[in-house]
Amino acid sequence: MEKFTNFKSIPSYLSLQNIDTDMIIPKQFLKTIKRTGLGKSLFYEMRYDENGKEIKDFILNKEPYNDSRILISGKNFGCGSSREHAPWALLDFGIKCVISSSFADIFYNNCFKNGILPIKIDEQKVLELSEYSKRKKEIEIDLEKQEIKSGNEITKFEIDSFKKKCLMEGLDDIALTMDKLSKINNFEKNLISEKPWIKNNA
Repeated sequence: MEKFTNFKSIPSYLSLQNIDTDMIIPKQFLKTIKRTGLGKSLFYEMRYDENGKEIKDFILNKEPYNDSRILISGKNFGCGSSREHAPWALLDFGIKCVISSSFADIFYNNCFKNGILPIKIDEQKVLELSEYSKRKKEIEIDLEKQEIKSGNEITKFEIDSFKKKCLMEGLDDIALTMDKLSKINNFEKNLISEKPWIKNNA
């Protein structure tokens, strides 16, 4: 997982509430176990018509929003089934940060495991930041300081310290396990030393 670094972007704004994971990445795209290639199918039923052609009015199909790295959305983002393909699709499209007043718990945690920063802030602040999308103005995400910088305004946000560390150091579940590899090896050596029959039965 790439280390999360500070960045600026013109945000995209979806005012819808209760955007579920099937809206983010529909079920027909869940056959793959690869984390790449899903970006083109992000919000598929909103981005494309029945013939597979782009719907020009959908925000992510318009410039400069098709290059947005920040998505601002209505409350309860990522509800529904627990598919990890949802953050995969967002990240593959280029979204590194999702801002909302609330998230579904499983989606929220899956974001951290895949290098996406989900930011929870007051609903009024969400609306204020959405104006920067409408005006096509950049905002900045500063994870280290836990700040959203917009114009002369700074919006603070809360984040679990361990999740913050994982994002900043690029640590997913596999990397966290590998970081403890020496302790795992020592445990196995000690276990075999104390119970040698385990090795013979392995």
